[in-house]
Amino acid sequence: MIEPRLASGIQISAIKRLAEAQGDIATVLKKGEATSGAILLIGLVRGADAVIFERYPSLDGSTAWQEVKFNETDAIPDFYWKKRCARDPDLWVLELDVVSKARLDGLLTALN
Repeated sequence: MIEPRLASGIQISAIKRLAEAQGDIATVLKKGEATSGAILLIGLVRGADAVIFERYPSLDGSTAWQEVKFNETDAIPDFYWKKRCARDPDLWVLELDVVSKARLDGLLTALN
């Protein structure tokens, strides 16, 4: 049985509001397909140390954010997400700039 899920555009809007309500900055770097586009989330702590997360389905049907591990050719997060967008035009890319790693972890937990 397929579980209903929120449209990607609504999820992006909710993530932005949640982050901004805590005083963080949320910027849509690329709009994707409003209903079912995948979401890449770039997390920054005070503008530095970029980490990319992507949501993947779990075996139990839920979803979980997983950190994207880079190889040497994809060492620059900017290069990685632009390369992914070229392969997946429906992809959303959202950048969150937060005050601490703990805040980023808390947002990711709240978004599951």
